[in-house]
Amino acid sequence: MTADQSTTFRDPMKRGAPIIPRTGWMFAPYNRWTFQNVREMTPTAKIWRGPGPVAQLPERKQDLDGIEFDFAGRRRTVGDFLKGSFTSGFLVLSQGEIVMERYMNGFAPHGQHLAMSVSKSVTATVCGILVHRGLIDPAAPVTRYLPELDATAYRGATVQHVLDMMSGVHFDETYDSPDSDIQKLDEVSGWKPLSHPDGPQTIWQFILTLTKQDQPHGQVFNYRSIETDVLGLIMERASGRRLAELISEELWVPMGAGEDAYITVDRAGTALADGGFNAALRDFGRFALLHLRNGKANGRQIVPRDWIEDTRFGNHGGALDAEIYQLPNGTYRNQFWIEDATKGTYMCLGIHGQHIYLDPAADFAVVKLSTWPEALSMDYFKESLAAIHAIRNFCTGCR
Repeated sequence: MTADQSTTFRDPMKRGAPIIPRTGWMFAPYNRWTFQNVREMTPTAKIWRGPGPVAQLPERKQDLDGIEFDFAGRRRTVGDFLKGSFTSGFLVLSQGEIVMERYMNGFAPHGQHLAMSVSKSVTATVCGILVHRGLIDPAAPVTRYLPELDATAYRGATVQHVLDMMSGVHFDETYDSPDSDIQKLDEVSGWKPLSHPDGPQTIWQFILTLTKQDQPHGQVFNYRSIETDVLGLIMERASGRRLAELISEELWVPMGAGEDAYITVDRAGTALADGGFNAALRDFGRFALLHLRNGKANGRQIVPRDWIEDTRFGNHGGALDAEIYQLPNGTYRNQFWIEDATKGTYMCLGIHGQHIYLDPAADFAVVKLSTWPEALSMDYFKESLAAIHAIRNFCTGCR
């Protein structure tokens, strides 16, 4: 199937159409449909946008399809890139205005799309608000908030270790291995049927089984999705509110979101903080604009400015895991990928091509929602960055 083809697996007017397997709905070719219809595949919790007005996004639309850039020895255009990279939604913000907005693969402005690990950055942004309020201390041990984890490898790890994915806890993030920890997390989170009914049934029960430690806490960055789920549970315990409520009340409502969002939940109702978030394209754009404005929106300081500054320029950890995303001058902080630690350009990244690119100095952001066939593709990722940089250079030169 080519990138610009749309496959419908569930058309209520076509009885007998292929049924999406419960074990593989998040993979190609099904993800072309399921990433826009996650609520039909697994339980979710609503993230209410609230009764208030929608924050307006000024428009200054331009034809950017013809912008050219070099990639892999070939001259490409932005239009070619969008058609060839399994795009569902694409939004460009420059100087606070929408300069490009594209819906593909049947996606629509009112629809929601799965964010995968962009969810991590959404969760951590709300965590920054709770830190500012004094509900969470990043320097405190994880066990201050979740004392039950004293019996796990998280004993001795701090909240900041979890935020930066620098705990020493063993967690196998191998996406294509049937016995990896990330595959087990898919099962306990409700994304797949349980293969071991006598094992952990929920995210919390699974976390309690993580008793192996690979290295001392704070020594090595190692991408572990489960860290965000630990963070989400800390946030819930510290605030007394469910994660969906926190995101709604602390972020989605004050930001002026245009649509409700939602997040997948496990059999106990626990949100998958690391990858279950779903939202509309323009609301991802509002989230990006909030970061470009140092946490301010609608005349309010929603996210603490110092949290965003710490994310961009703080005390970052070690070299990045080349098996995830190759960023030669980059690092990782507060559940964001820092593209360049000196310039402060940073990103929210999720598998299968979810991408929010943020350059506050240029007042520029891009949101790309995708359905790559592979969970990780360094070629697609590098091409995305090349296209985004070309668009940024064009928008900067037009001022």
